[in-house]
Amino acid sequence: MDIKLKGINKTTKRLADGSKVTYYYAWKGGPRLTGEPNSREFLESYQEATRTRDASSKDVIRGLLDAFQDSTEFLHLAPRTRADYKKMIAIIDKEFGGFPLAALDDRRTRPEMLAWRDRLAATSARQADYAWAVLARILSWALDRGLVTAHPARAGGRTYRASRSTNVWTAEDEAAFYAKAPEHLHLALCLALWTGQRQGDLIRLTWGQYDGTHIRLIQSKTVSKVRNSSGKRILIPVGAPLKGRLDACPPGPPRQNILLTSRGTPWTENGFRASWNTARAEAGIAGVTFHDLRGTAVTRLALAGATPPEIATVTGHSLKDVNEILDAHYLNRDPRLGESAIRKLESQVATRKSPDPPN
Repeated sequence: MDIKLKGINKTTKRLADGSKVTYYYAWKGGPRLTGEPNSREFLESYQEATRTRDASSKDVIRGLLDAFQDSTEFLHLAPRTRADYKKMIAIIDKEFGGFPLAALDDRRTRPEMLAWRDRLAATSARQADYAWAVLARILSWALDRGLVTAHPARAGGRTYRASRSTNVWTAEDEAAFYAKAPEHLHLALCLALWTGQRQGDLIRLTWGQYDGTHIRLIQSKTVSKVRNSSGKRILIPVGAPLKGRLDACPPGPPRQNILLTSRGTPWTENGFRASWNTARAEAGIAGVTFHDLRGTAVTRLALAGATPPEIATVTGHSLKDVNEILDAHYLNRDPRLGESAIRKLESQVATRKSPDPPN
Protein backbone atom coordinates (compact mmCIF):
# COMPACT_ATOMS: atom_id res chain seq x y z
CA MET A 1 0.00 0.00 0.00
CA ASP A 2 1.28 3.45 -0.92
CA ILE A 3 0.99 5.53 2.26
CA LYS A 4 1.32 9.30 1.93
CA LEU A 5 3.36 10.70 4.84
CA LYS A 6 3.52 14.43 5.50
CA GLY A 7 6.84 16.23 5.22
CA ILE A 8 9.01 13.40 3.88
CA ASN A 9 12.25 14.73 2.39
CA LYS A 10 14.50 12.60 0.19
CA THR A 11 17.98 13.06 -1.22
CA THR A 12 19.88 10.98 -3.75
CA LYS A 13 23.64 10.58 -3.42
CA ARG A 14 26.28 8.93 -5.56
CA LEU A 15 28.48 6.47 -3.70
CA ALA A 16 32.20 5.93 -4.19
CA ASP A 17 31.56 2.96 -6.49
CA GLY A 18 29.40 5.11 -8.76
CA SER A 19 26.05 3.69 -7.69
CA LYS A 20 23.23 5.88 -6.42
CA VAL A 21 21.31 5.59 -3.16
CA THR A 22 18.26 7.47 -1.91
CA TYR A 23 17.97 8.52 1.73
CA TYR A 24 14.68 9.51 3.33
CA TYR A 25 14.23 11.98 6.20
CA ALA A 26 11.18 12.68 8.36
CA TRP A 27 11.35 16.31 7.20
CA LYS A 28 13.97 18.63 5.78
CA GLY A 29 16.76 18.63 8.35
CA GLY A 30 14.98 15.91 10.32
CA PRO A 31 16.20 12.44 11.31
CA ARG A 32 16.97 9.85 8.67
CA LEU A 33 14.35 7.11 8.32
CA THR A 34 15.15 3.41 8.23
CA GLY A 35 13.69 0.72 6.01
CA GLU A 36 12.17 0.94 2.56
CA PRO A 37 9.28 3.38 1.82
CA ASN A 38 5.87 1.91 2.75
CA SER A 39 7.49 -0.83 4.83
CA ARG A 40 6.53 -1.33 8.46
CA GLU A 41 10.04 -0.37 9.60
CA PHE A 42 9.86 2.85 7.56
CA LEU A 43 6.45 3.78 8.98
CA GLU A 44 7.53 3.07 12.56
CA SER A 45 10.69 5.17 12.22
CA TYR A 46 8.59 8.02 10.82
CA GLN A 47 6.10 7.80 13.67
CA GLU A 48 8.90 7.78 16.25
CA ALA A 49 10.52 10.84 14.62
CA THR A 50 7.24 12.80 14.61
CA ARG A 51 6.43 11.78 18.22
CA THR A 52 9.85 13.01 19.31
CA ARG A 53 9.42 16.22 17.36
CA ASP A 54 5.94 16.88 18.74
CA ALA A 55 7.15 16.38 22.28
CA SER A 56 10.20 18.59 21.80
CA SER A 57 8.30 21.34 19.95
CA LYS A 58 5.53 21.78 22.50
CA ASP A 59 7.15 24.75 24.20
CA VAL A 60 9.10 26.24 21.29
CA ILE A 61 8.23 28.31 18.22
CA ARG A 62 8.33 25.23 15.98
CA GLY A 63 5.18 24.03 17.69
CA LEU A 64 3.41 27.28 16.75
CA LEU A 65 4.57 26.95 13.14
CA ASP A 66 3.13 23.44 12.92
CA ALA A 67 -0.12 24.40 14.67
CA PHE A 68 -0.63 27.41 12.40
CA GLN A 69 -0.28 25.24 9.28
CA ASP A 70 -3.03 22.98 10.62
CA SER A 71 -5.32 25.93 11.39
CA THR A 72 -8.31 27.10 9.33
CA GLU A 73 -6.67 30.52 9.02
CA PHE A 74 -3.83 28.93 7.04
CA LEU A 75 -5.99 26.44 5.14
CA HIS A 76 -8.32 29.22 3.93
CA LEU A 77 -5.46 31.08 2.24
CA ALA A 78 -5.22 30.89 -1.54
CA PRO A 79 -3.09 27.92 -2.74
CA ARG A 80 -0.32 30.19 -4.05
CA THR A 81 -0.24 32.11 -0.77
CA ARG A 82 -0.02 28.87 1.24
CA ALA A 83 2.94 27.78 -0.87
CA ASP A 84 4.67 31.13 -0.31
CA TYR A 85 3.96 30.95 3.42
CA LYS A 86 5.51 27.48 3.65
CA LYS A 87 8.74 28.80 2.17
CA MET A 88 8.84 31.60 4.74
CA ILE A 89 7.90 29.23 7.57
CA ALA A 90 10.87 27.04 6.64
CA ILE A 91 13.15 30.09 6.92
CA ILE A 92 11.61 31.03 10.29
CA ASP A 93 11.93 27.46 11.54
CA LYS A 94 15.61 27.34 10.64
CA GLU A 95 16.30 30.42 12.77
CA PHE A 96 13.73 30.22 15.57
CA GLY A 97 12.31 26.70 15.51
CA GLY A 98 13.84 25.82 18.86
CA PHE A 99 13.24 29.26 20.44
CA PRO A 100 11.41 28.84 23.80
CA LEU A 101 7.93 30.35 23.94
CA ALA A 102 8.65 31.50 27.49
CA ALA A 103 11.41 33.75 26.12
CA LEU A 104 8.99 35.73 23.95
CA ASP A 105 8.31 37.92 27.00
CA ASP A 106 11.99 38.82 27.32
CA ARG A 107 12.69 42.37 26.15
CA ARG A 108 15.81 41.12 24.32
CA THR A 109 13.76 38.92 21.97
CA ARG A 110 12.44 41.66 19.68
CA PRO A 111 15.93 43.10 18.96
CA GLU A 112 17.11 39.58 18.20
CA MET A 113 14.24 39.03 15.76
CA LEU A 114 14.82 42.39 14.09
CA ALA A 115 18.51 41.56 13.71
CA TRP A 116 17.52 38.31 11.96
CA ARG A 117 15.26 40.24 9.58
CA ASP A 118 18.08 42.68 8.84
CA ARG A 119 20.42 39.80 8.02
CA LEU A 120 17.86 38.47 5.53
CA ALA A 121 17.50 41.97 4.07
CA ALA A 122 21.21 42.00 3.18
CA THR A 123 20.34 39.38 0.54
CA SER A 124 16.74 40.30 -0.26
CA ALA A 125 14.79 43.11 1.38
CA ARG A 126 11.51 41.83 -0.06
CA GLN A 127 12.06 38.33 1.30
CA ALA A 128 13.04 39.78 4.67
CA ASP A 129 9.82 41.78 4.88
CA TYR A 130 7.72 38.80 3.80
CA ALA A 131 9.35 36.49 6.36
CA TRP A 132 8.79 39.11 9.07
CA ALA A 133 5.14 39.53 8.05
CA VAL A 134 4.55 35.76 8.21
CA LEU A 135 6.24 35.52 11.62
CA ALA A 136 4.13 38.45 12.86
CA ARG A 137 0.91 36.85 11.58
CA ILE A 138 1.69 33.53 13.25
CA LEU A 139 2.51 35.16 16.57
CA SER A 140 -0.64 37.29 16.36
CA TRP A 141 -2.67 34.15 15.67
CA ALA A 142 -1.05 32.40 18.63
CA LEU A 143 -1.59 35.40 20.93
CA ASP A 144 -5.31 35.54 20.08
CA ARG A 145 -5.64 31.87 21.03
CA GLY A 146 -3.72 32.13 24.28
CA LEU A 147 -0.81 30.02 23.03
CA VAL A 148 1.68 32.79 23.82
CA THR A 149 1.63 35.81 26.13
CA ALA A 150 3.76 38.21 24.05
CA HIS A 151 4.12 39.30 20.43
CA PRO A 152 7.65 40.66 19.86
CA ALA A 153 7.27 40.82 16.06
CA ARG A 154 4.40 43.33 16.09
CA ALA A 155 4.86 46.19 13.56
CA GLY A 156 8.55 46.73 12.78
CA GLY A 157 8.28 48.67 9.53
CA ARG A 158 9.80 47.57 6.24
CA THR A 159 13.29 47.22 4.85
CA TYR A 160 12.17 47.34 1.20
CA ARG A 161 11.58 50.90 0.08
CA ALA A 162 11.30 50.74 -3.72
CA SER A 163 8.57 52.92 -5.20
CA ARG A 164 6.42 51.74 -8.08
CA SER A 165 5.17 55.28 -8.75
CA THR A 166 6.49 55.27 -12.33
CA ASN A 167 5.94 51.58 -13.01
CA VAL A 168 3.02 51.98 -15.38
CA TRP A 169 2.76 50.42 -18.81
CA THR A 170 2.78 53.21 -21.38
CA ALA A 171 1.00 53.17 -24.72
CA GLU A 172 4.45 52.66 -26.28
CA ASP A 173 5.06 49.59 -24.08
CA GLU A 174 1.68 48.19 -25.08
CA ALA A 175 2.37 48.73 -28.79
CA ALA A 176 5.84 47.18 -28.51
CA PHE A 177 4.45 44.08 -26.81
CA TYR A 178 1.78 43.57 -29.46
CA ALA A 179 4.41 44.04 -32.18
CA LYS A 180 7.09 41.71 -30.80
CA ALA A 181 5.49 39.25 -28.38
CA PRO A 182 4.06 35.89 -29.51
CA GLU A 183 0.45 36.03 -30.65
CA HIS A 184 -0.83 33.71 -27.91
CA LEU A 185 0.22 36.28 -25.26
CA HIS A 186 -1.59 39.24 -26.83
CA LEU A 187 -4.95 38.36 -25.30
CA ALA A 188 -3.35 38.15 -21.85
CA LEU A 189 -2.15 41.75 -22.14
CA CYS A 190 -5.54 42.97 -23.34
CA LEU A 191 -7.36 41.10 -20.56
CA ALA A 192 -5.07 42.57 -17.89
CA LEU A 193 -5.39 46.14 -19.17
CA TRP A 194 -9.18 46.00 -19.56
CA THR A 195 -10.02 44.11 -16.36
CA GLY A 196 -7.28 45.01 -13.87
CA GLN A 197 -7.20 41.43 -12.58
CA ARG A 198 -4.30 39.40 -11.20
CA GLN A 199 -2.27 37.00 -13.29
CA GLY A 200 -3.50 33.89 -11.45
CA ASP A 201 -7.17 34.78 -11.89
CA LEU A 202 -6.72 35.51 -15.59
CA ILE A 203 -4.90 32.29 -16.49
CA ARG A 204 -7.69 30.35 -14.74
CA LEU A 205 -10.45 32.28 -16.53
CA THR A 206 -12.74 29.99 -18.58
CA TRP A 207 -15.08 30.56 -21.49
CA GLY A 208 -18.01 29.84 -19.22
CA GLN A 209 -17.19 33.04 -17.32
CA TYR A 210 -17.62 35.22 -20.43
CA ASP A 211 -21.16 35.75 -21.72
CA GLY A 212 -20.38 38.09 -24.60
CA THR A 213 -20.80 41.32 -22.62
CA HIS A 214 -19.40 40.62 -19.13
CA ILE A 215 -16.77 38.53 -17.37
CA ARG A 216 -17.67 36.97 -14.04
CA LEU A 217 -14.95 35.78 -11.71
CA ILE A 218 -14.16 35.11 -8.08
CA GLN A 219 -10.86 36.65 -7.06
CA SER A 220 -8.61 34.01 -5.54
CA LYS A 221 -6.55 36.38 -3.40
CA THR A 222 -9.50 38.05 -1.69
CA VAL A 223 -10.78 34.96 0.09
CA SER A 224 -12.89 36.00 3.06
CA LYS A 225 -11.83 35.07 6.56
CA VAL A 226 -15.33 33.81 7.25
CA ARG A 227 -15.44 30.01 7.35
CA ASN A 228 -16.27 28.33 4.03
CA SER A 229 -16.72 31.63 2.21
CA SER A 230 -15.27 32.25 -1.23
CA GLY A 231 -13.42 35.23 -2.64
CA LYS A 232 -14.80 38.51 -3.89
CA ARG A 233 -17.18 38.14 -6.83
CA ILE A 234 -16.51 40.54 -9.69
CA LEU A 235 -18.73 41.38 -12.68
CA ILE A 236 -16.66 43.20 -15.30
CA PRO A 237 -18.20 44.88 -18.36
CA VAL A 238 -16.14 43.94 -21.41
CA GLY A 239 -14.82 46.93 -23.35
CA ALA A 240 -14.92 46.94 -27.15
CA PRO A 241 -11.18 46.24 -27.73
CA LEU A 242 -11.26 43.25 -25.39
CA LYS A 243 -14.57 42.01 -26.78
CA GLY A 244 -13.10 42.14 -30.28
CA ARG A 245 -10.19 39.92 -29.26
CA LEU A 246 -12.35 37.49 -27.30
CA ASP A 247 -14.93 37.14 -30.05
CA ALA A 248 -12.18 36.57 -32.62
CA CYS A 249 -11.03 33.49 -30.70
CA PRO A 250 -12.63 30.15 -31.48
CA PRO A 251 -14.79 29.67 -28.35
CA GLY A 252 -13.96 26.59 -26.37
CA PRO A 253 -16.09 24.51 -24.00
CA PRO A 254 -17.35 26.37 -20.90
CA ARG A 255 -14.71 24.80 -18.67
CA GLN A 256 -11.81 25.42 -21.05
CA ASN A 257 -9.37 28.18 -20.14
CA ILE A 258 -9.42 31.30 -22.28
CA LEU A 259 -5.66 31.84 -22.07
CA LEU A 260 -3.70 28.91 -23.48
CA THR A 261 -0.09 28.15 -24.33
CA SER A 262 1.13 27.99 -27.92
CA ARG A 263 0.35 24.25 -27.75
CA GLY A 264 -3.25 24.91 -26.75
CA THR A 265 -2.82 23.70 -23.16
CA PRO A 266 -3.67 25.54 -19.90
CA TRP A 267 -0.93 27.66 -18.35
CA THR A 268 0.74 26.96 -15.06
CA GLU A 269 1.60 30.09 -13.08
CA ASN A 270 5.35 29.44 -13.33
CA GLY A 271 5.11 28.64 -17.04
CA PHE A 272 3.13 31.79 -17.79
CA ARG A 273 5.47 33.97 -15.73
CA ALA A 274 8.55 32.64 -17.49
CA SER A 275 7.05 33.02 -20.99
CA TRP A 276 5.71 36.48 -20.21
CA ASN A 277 9.05 37.75 -18.88
CA THR A 278 10.88 36.39 -21.91
CA ALA A 279 8.40 38.03 -24.30
CA ARG A 280 8.54 41.33 -22.41
CA ALA A 281 12.34 41.38 -22.55
CA GLU A 282 12.40 40.53 -26.27
CA ALA A 283 9.96 43.39 -26.88
CA GLY A 284 12.44 45.75 -25.23
CA ILE A 285 10.12 46.58 -22.32
CA ALA A 286 11.94 47.21 -19.04
CA GLY A 287 10.99 48.42 -15.57
CA VAL A 288 7.46 47.01 -15.56
CA THR A 289 5.99 43.59 -14.78
CA PHE A 290 2.70 41.82 -15.34
CA HIS A 291 1.72 42.85 -11.80
CA ASP A 292 2.06 46.52 -12.87
CA LEU A 293 -0.75 46.02 -15.37
CA ARG A 294 -3.20 45.98 -12.46
CA GLY A 295 -2.14 49.44 -11.35
CA THR A 296 -1.97 50.57 -14.96
CA ALA A 297 -5.62 49.60 -15.41
CA VAL A 298 -6.54 51.68 -12.36
CA THR A 299 -4.59 54.63 -13.76
CA ARG A 300 -6.16 54.45 -17.21
CA LEU A 301 -9.65 54.23 -15.80
CA ALA A 302 -9.00 57.31 -13.66
CA LEU A 303 -7.55 59.22 -16.60
CA ALA A 304 -10.70 58.37 -18.55
CA GLY A 305 -12.75 60.04 -15.80
CA ALA A 306 -13.84 56.99 -13.80
CA THR A 307 -14.44 57.60 -10.10
CA PRO A 308 -12.77 55.48 -7.38
CA PRO A 309 -16.02 53.54 -6.71
CA GLU A 310 -16.36 52.82 -10.43
CA ILE A 311 -12.75 51.66 -10.62
CA ALA A 312 -13.14 49.44 -7.55
CA THR A 313 -16.19 47.78 -9.11
CA VAL A 314 -14.13 46.76 -12.14
CA THR A 315 -10.81 45.76 -10.55
CA GLY A 316 -12.04 44.42 -7.22
CA HIS A 317 -9.80 46.70 -5.16
CA SER A 318 -11.17 48.18 -1.98
CA LEU A 319 -11.92 51.90 -2.15
CA LYS A 320 -9.04 52.47 0.23
CA ASP A 321 -6.64 50.63 -2.08
CA VAL A 322 -7.87 52.50 -5.16
CA ASN A 323 -7.38 55.84 -3.45
CA GLU A 324 -3.92 54.84 -2.23
CA ILE A 325 -2.90 53.79 -5.74
CA LEU A 326 -4.19 57.02 -7.22
CA ASP A 327 -2.81 59.23 -4.48
CA ALA A 328 0.57 57.75 -3.73
CA HIS A 329 1.72 55.66 -6.63
CA TYR A 330 0.53 56.68 -10.04
CA LEU A 331 -1.57 59.72 -10.75
CA ASN A 332 0.59 62.28 -8.97
CA ARG A 333 3.29 61.43 -11.54
CA ASP A 334 1.13 61.65 -14.65
CA PRO A 335 1.40 65.13 -16.25
CA ARG A 336 -1.85 64.65 -18.15
CA LEU A 337 -3.80 65.05 -14.94
CA GLY A 338 -2.21 68.38 -14.18
CA GLU A 339 -2.80 69.57 -17.71
CA SER A 340 -6.43 68.43 -17.55
CA ALA A 341 -6.93 70.25 -14.25
CA ILE A 342 -5.52 73.52 -15.63
CA ARG A 343 -7.63 73.29 -18.80
CA LYS A 344 -10.77 72.82 -16.67
CA LEU A 345 -9.83 75.80 -14.51
CA GLU A 346 -9.15 77.93 -17.61
CA SER A 347 -12.54 76.99 -19.01
CA GLN A 348 -14.28 77.88 -15.77
CA VAL A 349 -12.50 81.25 -15.47
CA ALA A 350 -13.21 82.10 -19.13
CA THR A 351 -16.90 81.33 -18.66
CA ARG A 352 -17.07 83.45 -15.52
CA LYS A 353 -15.44 86.47 -17.24
CA SER A 354 -17.49 86.33 -20.44
CA PRO A 355 -19.77 89.38 -20.73
CA ASP A 356 -23.44 88.82 -20.85
CA PRO A 357 -24.81 88.82 -24.42
CA PRO A 358 -26.51 92.07 -25.48
CA ASN A 359 -30.29 92.28 -25.29
